[in-house]
Amino acid sequence: MASVEEDFPRGGKTKKPTGSKVTVERSKVDNLFQQSDEPTTTKKKKGGTKKVKKQKTEEQEGGLTLNTVAESVEILHIKNMREGMLLLGCVKEVADFEVTVSLPCGLQGFLSIRNVCDAYTKLLSEQLDLDVENEEFCSLSQIFWPGMLLRCVVSKMDITKGGLLSIQLSVNPKLVNKSLTSSSLMAGMVLSGCVESVEDHGTIIDIGVSGTKAFLPEDATKSKQHKSEELKVGQYVTSRVEEVKNDGRVVRLSAAARASADAKQGWTLTNLLPGLTVKATVKKVTKHGLHLDFMSSFSGQVDFLHMEQESSYRERLQVRACVLYIDPTTRLVGLSLRSHLLQPVSDVDAAPPGGDRTGEVVMECKMTAMHHMSGAMLELPDKTPAFAHRNHLKEPSNPANENKVSAMPEHTCRILDFSPMEQIYFVSLRKSVIDQRFYRYQDVHPGQVVEGTVSVLLSQGMVVHLSAHVKGLVPRTHLSDIILKNPEKKYVEGMKVKCRVLSVDVDNKNLRLTRKKTLVESPLPLFLTYNDARPGRVSHGFIVSVKDFGCIVRFYGNVKGRVPLEELSSEPIVCPEDVFYVGQVLKAKVLKCDPEQEKLLLSFKAAGKRETEESTEPPIDCEVGKRVEARVAKKSINSLEVVILPDEGRAVLPTVHLSDHMSNCQLLWEVLQEGDTISNLICFNKNKQNITLTKKPRVISSLEEGAVAKDFSEITVGMQLVGCIRNIMSYGVFVEFPYGLIGLAPKSALSDKFISDMTTAFKVGQTVIAKVTNLDEEKQRFLVTLKIPEVITPAGDARAALLNGIQERRTVKEMLTVRDDGELRQQLAALTVGQKLKLTVDSATQDGAKFRFDDLPGADVIASKRHVAGVSLTPGQKASAVILNVDILSSCVHVSVLPKLLGKKKSLNKGSDCCAVVQFVDRDFAVISLNDAAQLTLLQTCSHPNEVALSEAERLKVGMTLTVEVVEPSCEQLEGLPLVLWKGNAPKRQRTASENQADSLGHRFGEVLQGKVRSVKPTYIQVALEDGSTGSVHVSQVVEPAEVTLGSFPTSTVRVGSVVKARVIGGREATSHRFLPFSHPKFKYTIPELTLIPSQLDPGVDFKPVTSKDKLAGYKPGDEITCFVSKFKSDKKCLEVTSDPCVTGTVDLLSMITDPKDASHPEKLFKLGQAVRAKVVEASVQPHRFVLSLSGTHKMEKGSITLGMVTSVQPQVGLVVKLPFGGTGSVSVTDVADTYRPNPLEAFRKDQLVRCYLLDVQNGKWHLSLRPSRLNPQSTKPAKDPEVLSLDHLRLDQVVRGYVKTVSEQGVFIRLSHNITGRAQLQQSSKYFISNHKILSSHLPVNTLLTTKILSVDREDQLVDLSLLPADTGKPDILPESLGLPLRLVGDAEKRNSKKAKKRLHTESEQKPAEPQIPKKKKKKSSKPKADGDDSGVEVYFREEEDEGEEVKRDSAQVSSSSTGPSRLQVAAGFSWDVGLSSLKPVLEAKDGESSDGEEQDGNEKPQKKTHHELEQDKKSAEKALLQREAELMDPSLRPQDAAAFERLLLASPSSSLLWLQYMAHHLQATQIEQARAVAERALKTISFRCSTSTDAPTTQTVVRTERREEQEKLNVWVALLNLENMYGTQESLKKVFERAVQFCEPMPVYQQLADIYTNSNKIKEAEGLYKTMVKRFRQNKAVWLSYGTFLLRQGQSDAASSLLQRALKSLPPKESVDVITKFAQMEFRFGDAERGRNMFDKVLTNYPKRTDLWSVFIDLMVKHGSQKDVRAVFDRTIHLSVSVKKIKFFFKRYLEYEKKHGTPQSVQAVKEKAMEFVEAKGKDAAN
Repeated sequence: MASVEEDFPRGGKTKKPTGSKVTVERSKVDNLFQQSDEPTTTKKKKGGTKKVKKQKTEEQEGGLTLNTVAESVEILHIKNMREGMLLLGCVKEVADFEVTVSLPCGLQGFLSIRNVCDAYTKLLSEQLDLDVENEEFCSLSQIFWPGMLLRCVVSKMDITKGGLLSIQLSVNPKLVNKSLTSSSLMAGMVLSGCVESVEDHGTIIDIGVSGTKAFLPEDATKSKQHKSEELKVGQYVTSRVEEVKNDGRVVRLSAAARASADAKQGWTLTNLLPGLTVKATVKKVTKHGLHLDFMSSFSGQVDFLHMEQESSYRERLQVRACVLYIDPTTRLVGLSLRSHLLQPVSDVDAAPPGGDRTGEVVMECKMTAMHHMSGAMLELPDKTPAFAHRNHLKEPSNPANENKVSAMPEHTCRILDFSPMEQIYFVSLRKSVIDQRFYRYQDVHPGQVVEGTVSVLLSQGMVVHLSAHVKGLVPRTHLSDIILKNPEKKYVEGMKVKCRVLSVDVDNKNLRLTRKKTLVESPLPLFLTYNDARPGRVSHGFIVSVKDFGCIVRFYGNVKGRVPLEELSSEPIVCPEDVFYVGQVLKAKVLKCDPEQEKLLLSFKAAGKRETEESTEPPIDCEVGKRVEARVAKKSINSLEVVILPDEGRAVLPTVHLSDHMSNCQLLWEVLQEGDTISNLICFNKNKQNITLTKKPRVISSLEEGAVAKDFSEITVGMQLVGCIRNIMSYGVFVEFPYGLIGLAPKSALSDKFISDMTTAFKVGQTVIAKVTNLDEEKQRFLVTLKIPEVITPAGDARAALLNGIQERRTVKEMLTVRDDGELRQQLAALTVGQKLKLTVDSATQDGAKFRFDDLPGADVIASKRHVAGVSLTPGQKASAVILNVDILSSCVHVSVLPKLLGKKKSLNKGSDCCAVVQFVDRDFAVISLNDAAQLTLLQTCSHPNEVALSEAERLKVGMTLTVEVVEPSCEQLEGLPLVLWKGNAPKRQRTASENQADSLGHRFGEVLQGKVRSVKPTYIQVALEDGSTGSVHVSQVVEPAEVTLGSFPTSTVRVGSVVKARVIGGREATSHRFLPFSHPKFKYTIPELTLIPSQLDPGVDFKPVTSKDKLAGYKPGDEITCFVSKFKSDKKCLEVTSDPCVTGTVDLLSMITDPKDASHPEKLFKLGQAVRAKVVEASVQPHRFVLSLSGTHKMEKGSITLGMVTSVQPQVGLVVKLPFGGTGSVSVTDVADTYRPNPLEAFRKDQLVRCYLLDVQNGKWHLSLRPSRLNPQSTKPAKDPEVLSLDHLRLDQVVRGYVKTVSEQGVFIRLSHNITGRAQLQQSSKYFISNHKILSSHLPVNTLLTTKILSVDREDQLVDLSLLPADTGKPDILPESLGLPLRLVGDAEKRNSKKAKKRLHTESEQKPAEPQIPKKKKKKSSKPKADGDDSGVEVYFREEEDEGEEVKRDSAQVSSSSTGPSRLQVAAGFSWDVGLSSLKPVLEAKDGESSDGEEQDGNEKPQKKTHHELEQDKKSAEKALLQREAELMDPSLRPQDAAAFERLLLASPSSSLLWLQYMAHHLQATQIEQARAVAERALKTISFRCSTSTDAPTTQTVVRTERREEQEKLNVWVALLNLENMYGTQESLKKVFERAVQFCEPMPVYQQLADIYTNSNKIKEAEGLYKTMVKRFRQNKAVWLSYGTFLLRQGQSDAASSLLQRALKSLPPKESVDVITKFAQMEFRFGDAERGRNMFDKVLTNYPKRTDLWSVFIDLMVKHGSQKDVRAVFDRTIHLSVSVKKIKFFFKRYLEYEKKHGTPQSVQAVKEKAMEFVEAKGKDAAN
């Protein structure tokens, strides 16, 4: 077979033998530990192995062995896996159609449902064929279970779709035991098999040995350890051979207690099975494993993963081992010494001990051993061993550096998987794996916004990969907000998409996502559980079912609710299916929710009302003093952004408001995380910007007791308030109280002590009790005092403060215990003050000692110098200690080893005074010991919230003695410690002398400073001042106003680091940064506002501050000012500009731009900090409004042009347009365009920007015009429908066009302009009698375009009478003839004539009195009704039958009227008679009668009498001429020679484009260019007219064929007209014809025809320009790309054609790629480089070798353009393709034909020999 394959190489290369599946090199594989080395190919045939070393038997020390092992022991790699290899595996997961099996060394295989056994496969086939439940058939989960040990064989090395290697396994006994024969079976063997059938007294087991029946008695299965009670067909069993009968034909089995093997049982390397336990001897011990000898003549190896960790091995040690795998090719035997595989049980633990940790990232891992060919062993922090494969020690792209890895002291790894075979975790050190956000389905949570990659589009939806291990499905209904019919046009494979998680099923690995933009970007709260769906909350949900009783709406996870019928809408809905659809996203409001029953009642109606209410009312109903609950949304440096529940309103919780104790504030901030819920919050302040919450117990208490002032009017002198310090200045502190009230505590009112440094005395956020001392009613300011003697402390305040502080710290500990925030922090949280520990001394110095605590390996345990005094400590010594303090944030524990603190505790009496000694001070709290004994407790460091401690001597220090009062001997809230408080006041502390320091904080108005530029932004500059503070310079304060140029950026003139001189012009609030232009001489600013303008820096220049009110008051509408761009608000589409530090104005969109094209991205026109000139539109202080314009105008004036935005399209009114500066206007339908067209408003939509001309204004509303003649009067052509400005512009009998305004009983009212409306009475509207005006209104909708004639103009009453009659307008009647309405006639004669006309249409001569009326009746057929004077009925009859009025008009004007008779017939029939047929005139006259005037005159003259002979001669000549004319008319090949002949033929075939083109050619031969154009225009109108007036009722197929034919006929005429204009016209005329053709025909063919015309006429530049337009407009059309490519190749532009191909592949769908490439390759062969075409075909056919159609095309091209050598090479490749025999036969046939035609007898014979070899090879395949 190998020789046959070598004769048929694929692609001209030698094919490798494929006895077993060749493993292919890939970048990634299914298994996590594949080697990156290229695997060697092996072959399974006996004796045919390649690259196998040490296969022969060799002499070894100690005796002869049948096999050898490699010198170095490696783990089993996937590169070593081969088909036929036997392995011991463990079931890991069981799915419906596949079992995942864990193999040795972390490998993983898959057992298909088809590879169990023959009996199970047969049952499965029957189940599928009959489609009936079979009781015997069991699912895979019933016969396999996790932890089950299996003997399996590698059936196939498969390659998955993604190019990954996959190990396919089989447990079929015929493959596992294929080396066993009946004769080799012996008693005692332990074999694996599958249940073949269940009998009455036992089970027949398929053991895979041909000719042998194995029976397992029923009593033997009772002791067998199977999880199922009774055996089932297909179930895998392991049994012992008890008895062999009849030479192995019958075998009796029993339960296998232990799968042990003995040399006496006849085991050989050929039939040795995995799972057998053997007695072995250690032959050699290496670093990476062991070499063993077993069963006297076999050798095997044990890798380090299968050695017991605690055991020590030495040579010649006797051990028990389990066979893991046998490679029959290399005869390598892998063994295991692990105890769990040597147990007699048939199962192992598939789940890891202590729970599954797969996906967990573990830090601080230590590497215990490095095995250079395998990987590394690690030890996790909890002493758990783990293994990292060598491929996972580095990134795939990085070179291996094992020394660098092993040298690192600690590692961070991610747990990849747990291997049941080794009972060990496999980990990865790759950073790319560790940093993966989603490694497990547990990492994904409902409601989470994720980004993934599109994998594949299925019928049910789209698969998106979040990572290599996690993928989700976007259902089809969730691909977009609307249902996509063709999702493949929007999504392509590999595309990055953002989704939101709908639900996660971790057990089934089912993840559902949504791409609906409304859900992904929803700002509303998410309903993840039923508890989230509290009544009143609103969220986005999607409809999953629409029923008669309402809709079922689903949210996230399993949360879904019902919307009853009455809650669907405020309007009654009878049938919900007509309004709602599955997948629709809507807002739903919760009416009722029962989380226990999982029932949810929703409302769409209430959610809609909520939006309306929210637009007028504040979003949150949160009053100051109200207790609320909030969820942390975001953490910032100084605050927490929270969401108030349940209304989801945003609020701010400053960090300093978390507690009354400043140390607790930071602790709580550290432990709180996003998503945590905080209870017992109270609204502290509420303004327009935000809501401030507080959790300070003292503030909450004062609010609840009502001891607050709600506004300034409620404040009185002497009132006591609780607040917190907002700002600290050199002259005092500002104290903020609830409701936003702020008071100033002057420096003198802070304390009785002298305060030199304010920052050391108080902290921002500190809770204080203040008393109001002064009020300033005028400026609404007040002063407070913080002096302790002057304020009254509430009873129990000290106790409550202490307990609240301790409770807050306990809360922190509980949160750390619950939260998985590191094991160390949890252990620290469990420690308490006073707890005694057993420690080990780590080091002891003069300054203290460090200890080691085994339970806290990462914590620092220290004792200060004081707490080791008198105690001798040596390193390693064991010591007892008591805990003084636990600092969780720094992981530090302070202890004491003093004997007196470790002794017995003394009892305490309630109310007694105790002497306390301070042992430890931790900011707000101190640890004290009572009565100089071991009794420890906690005490606040301050006895009063307002206490000021200035010097170190006044602060609590360790060792200080004080007196306390025992409140409770044992307090539960202090975890059993005594509750003590300060006795009276705090101990008196000595005051130290301090020097007065000058006030250094803040700067006064007008002060000149010097600083260094810290940063330069577009709108401001930050300056670091000399005192360390930072000032701000507004962009308007950088350069002199007169020097600012438009478009410049003033701040760019200043460089960072430069020293500047500045002057204070104001300041900004520290929190809101609001400008404060206070001018009080003593007022100082913490953030001063500066100016750098040179003219302002002179200290002698006195300038006054200007407030924003004064600045606004100084602006007047129309003033032009210089502003600077500050911000663009995309939501409101407006621009914020600033002219001053305190003034900011807005510019709306319409005042910002002048060109509608800039509306999509107006922000691109402006840059931050750019100087612009603006006009003031409005400036007012109350209300505060400052509106500007950048368009150059500030108000609207009549006759000017401005931008407007369409707000609505109303047929009765026209367009309603929003104008700049708050104005509105309307555009009448008559003012939309200069040329009226049907449906004038269809081109407009809401929010569209248009340029408008302001006509006039009435009642504040503008009349606008969009006519180009108004907007661009110089560049536009004269209007086809001019404006009717007044009645003076109208004259009698004038034909004008207008739009229907309304139809009533009074007539049809037609709008002639925006202020003039005319009326056509019903009798002047139609020639038909109209009994009811509703007939007209149904055919004349509003804005129908009509042509009218003015009958009269009454200027006094402003009335215009119109006529719509065809006789007046020359247009068809407004009512169709198909309605069958009676004609409107006047007089008896007309009535009689009407009746006669119906009875006899051919008797025109009898209707002479009615002749003048007949043309009037048919005015719609001719624009010149009375051009021929009195007319006959012939014309009328012909027109009624043929309906060709337009042609009659032209013909009657062109044909001469030399003789009356023929001329009038000519007009009637629409064609001219041939001159040669003049002799037929008497015949026609005899037929038609003598009714015309001319004929009557001829009849009055006496004709000359002819003889009988003359009459006979005339008769014969007339008959001869008639026969000759008939013969000419019957000849189809005869081409007409004159215009009349063409006209006659066109009457018979008016839709034949061939005739029309011949007619045009006839004129062009005579150089009659204009006549040829006229013929083309007639042709277009005639063909279109006949299409639109067809009155037949054909079938649908006939109609389609007719439409296609007529469309092609019109296209032919257009192409001819384009050719004509290209040859004889101008570029302008050609362009106009082309634009018309594109409008009336399919655009693409017209473009293609014009491109061909350009190419044929050698207009290369024009053709190339047109092709570039085509590939942009028709980028999805394959023909356009191919046509352009052909053009480029014909011009010799091969490189341009190659670039075009790449563009085409990106634009066209992927399925078109192959076809496009091959088409380009064919074009390269024909017009370009044949070698390049061959290369292109080679690439395509390499990827798609089975495309025989492409091979055929390639062969044809090579035969035509290639050499014989190349052609033969292609044929040789085709006959070795892996396709059907029939196709190979076809290629052999072509090969033979080619050689017969072009080759030699030898080459012909060579082909025949190749064919014979192919047949022989196929025969051998069939035999095998």
